[in-house]
Amino acid sequence: MTEQAAAHPTPYVLALDVGTSSARAIVCDALGAPISAWAAQQTYTPRTASDGASTFDAHALLAATAHVIDHALAAAGNVAREIRAVGMDTFWHSLLAVDEHNAPLTEVITWADTRPRRAARELRQRLDVAAIHQRTGATLHASYWPAKLAWLRATQPDVFARAAQFISVGEWLHRRLLGKSLCSLSMASGTGLLLTAARAWDFALAAQVGARREQLPDLGDLGDGIVGLGAEYAARWPALAAIPWYPALGDGATANVGSGCETAERLALTIGTSSAMRAIVPVDDREIPPGLWRYLLDRDRAVLGGALSEGGNLLAWLSTTCKLPSLADAEAQAARLAPATHGLDILPFIAGERSLGWHDDARLVISGITSETTSADLLRGLLEALALRLGALHARVVAALPALAQAQIVGSGGALLHSPVLQCVLADVLGLPLALSAIDEASARGTAILALQALGALPKNHAPMPPTSVIAPNSANRAIYQAAAQRQERLYAALLGGG
Repeated sequence: MTEQAAAHPTPYVLALDVGTSSARAIVCDALGAPISAWAAQQTYTPRTASDGASTFDAHALLAATAHVIDHALAAAGNVAREIRAVGMDTFWHSLLAVDEHNAPLTEVITWADTRPRRAARELRQRLDVAAIHQRTGATLHASYWPAKLAWLRATQPDVFARAAQFISVGEWLHRRLLGKSLCSLSMASGTGLLLTAARAWDFALAAQVGARREQLPDLGDLGDGIVGLGAEYAARWPALAAIPWYPALGDGATANVGSGCETAERLALTIGTSSAMRAIVPVDDREIPPGLWRYLLDRDRAVLGGALSEGGNLLAWLSTTCKLPSLADAEAQAARLAPATHGLDILPFIAGERSLGWHDDARLVISGITSETTSADLLRGLLEALALRLGALHARVVAALPALAQAQIVGSGGALLHSPVLQCVLADVLGLPLALSAIDEASARGTAILALQALGALPKNHAPMPPTSVIAPNSANRAIYQAAAQRQERLYAALLGGG
């Protein structure tokens, strides 16, 4: 046994994290700790277009996933034989139409694709939005399957009719690697087509958009593993050929687990490509507040919170558009600016709005630019605008779950962990200490923990809390940001109306 292996208890699991900016494969130990030496990552970007498209080629995602598995197993060497299960998380809300041979009929349509916005508006006009929100946990919005399916049926009727099934990216990967798949309750709850209390497809809503019962995949829970790689991949990865591969889970839910927010005592804040704030609660009949959603982690645990369509994508846009030679240098300049002194009021909706108002046709708005505005002003303004929207989201979550008013907020995600300015601004906006996870792969760690729980190797809620550092709020800045929040709300009301 290598010195690296001796430091980590067995059994090991392989965690796959297929996100909107990269695929990762990480070998984790019996406590869910990622072993960084046995990990691999491959970055990619979605195809975007001016009409709102945001898609991936399904075969490219498969190739990226296989690539990182190759490299993680090669790094682990002989220790790969100690891997006892494979867990996976992927981005929520993806949609892929496949034929009877599981060949893709469409690209993978992501949560950020706003082309179905007109279909969403038409659905809102003829269906009971509030009732659907309560029974599925999701509103009628371009991000979710009802609008996506209605749009696909209207724009590509032949493809819609030919589709044997509509699936998420995790099921596609399993079908290619294992020959079959199950759609986890976690992933299904992110489609907006699941009756979350009944843990069953909402066939009545599916019929409203023309989807047939057989076009929705079979459901399973997080412990329903599939054993048996196809011949090609069994030869490629013999260590993974005869162990369970668990259904893909929503990366937001696994991020809660991986950042130590597996119970309602802590609130998870994740900022990667996009942003979200979530608490894990029991599945019950509590009313879902307007603006928020309720998805599932598994049959017994729900995830209540909200998500923004912006996060690291704002920084990527600014860096590309302004041709910044170094985002780190721009952040250093932004750090020297006093709070909210740039003169900008910003609605940061670069990919449409989700929580709280769910305006899928919203756009990024910057008010107040002058000839004196610098790239540092823009960066600081965008980070502050994002923080203000997260502050509004936090207030709504706390209103729904008052016990969380003073709960510890644990932050994770690359865009947050690599931006000291955003960390400080968030703590000031929230008026609460912000605990930063010491690991930047919270989703993958959570996936590993859940795989260990499914194996019976780790009890629920017994994974060690990852170490954190704490950003304390500056009380003097709190009033400044409250005034900035009021200005942002006035701009929001003027352009978008009510939430």
